[in-house]
Amino acid sequence: MRRAASQGLVFVLALSVGVLSACVLPRMAPGPAALHLREVAGEGDGRRRASTALALQALDAEIAGDGARARGLYARALQTDASNPYAYLALARHHAENGDAGPTLEHLARAEDLLRAESPDSPRVEVHLAGLRGVALALQGRRAEGDLWLARASRAAPAVWGDGRLSAAELR
Repeated sequence: MRRAASQGLVFVLALSVGVLSACVLPRMAPGPAALHLREVAGEGDGRRRASTALALQALDAEIAGDGARARGLYARALQTDASNPYAYLALARHHAENGDAGPTLEHLARAEDLLRAESPDSPRVEVHLAGLRGVALALQGRRAEGDLWLARASRAAPAVWGDGRLSAAELR
């Protein structure tokens, strides 16, 4: 009897989470592959291209295991062009990977604001915004909410977000 009641409670909770995610979170359908920063490296004016090149170098430094160099390169990328949403996105990824929820959400919010100001929504970027938000919320102890965002990202780009994280190589 207790087991049946327990299973019923689990079902109700799972159903509630599904309904909540359908009502609260933006819809993300499976689509084209998630964005790689190298694809936008040639976009924008000279400052934007230089800033994105520095963000790419920072991702390379992370891939090589040199976090200190990566942080310096991210700082230079933002000094070069403080309006580069892709530099903020890469820096948010860096903080998420290092377990820093606060800076992840701050840089993520800045990236979102800049992206929205520049262009209409792009599913290829939205998947990273959703996934990084999920990681940060989970780091803050808001696991259920974070899992909803991560599930959205995983469904939209399973090859990238299927493991619940965005590596430097996957963003590069």
